Amino acid sequence: MPNRLFPRLVAASAEAWRAYVGHDFVKQLATGELPQACFRRYLIQDYLFLTHFARAWGLAIYKSDTLAEMRRAQRLVAATLDVEIGLHIDYCRGWGLSEAAMAAEPEAMATIAYTRFVLDRGVAGDRLDLETALAPCIVGYAVIAQERTADPATQTAGNPYREWLEMYAGAEYQDLARAAKTALDEQFAQRGGEGRFSLLAASFATAARLEADFWQMGLDAVR
Repeated sequence: MPNRLFPRLVAASAEAWRAYVGHDFVKQLATGELPQACFRRYLIQDYLFLTHFARAWGLAIYKSDTLAEMRRAQRLVAATLDVEIGLHIDYCRGWGLSEAAMAAEPEAMATIAYTRFVLDRGVAGDRLDLETALAPCIVGYAVIAQERTADPATQTAGNPYREWLEMYAGAEYQDLARAAKTALDEQFAQRGGEGRFSLLAASFATAARLEADFWQMGLDAVR
């Protein structure tokens, strides 16, 4: 049965996971009540985050054992550098944020904490450790968009964040999240075993907490 590892990681990290996917930032985003200064701060830091995201997939190439694994990681590097970052830059222009301005911003501590944690897990561990640390980001955004879209409290008419929700709730991103869960199963079958589960769950929970801190960093822009 596919996607067996991811739900087990979520269940083992329930408190941290709910704090992340149910954070006030995304709830306010879904209702349109999120202060725009908070969203702009998030967008800037997400741009900086994506540069490290690309580095993480570059590291995944090195950590691969087969050409098939290398090619998958290479496609994800290319998708991040050639597509996702470009789309993010275009989207941010609509919020009055230029690439030069975002690149000049210092990284927030929440950005540093999460990105360096992911890279550290990849350097210290193997491909399974790296993809487990990345999973709350890749799959979490799909879960958040689905949950917020299904929530009756979510507002679409006049919501300045509607496009963001639709992007992550859309078929293309949902397919990416499903592929990430399938890849986790494949990595666990190749490199896992039940003896590794507790450490993987701890890494997943830490990544989820750091993701929640990333949302909080955005909210703190108005404090």
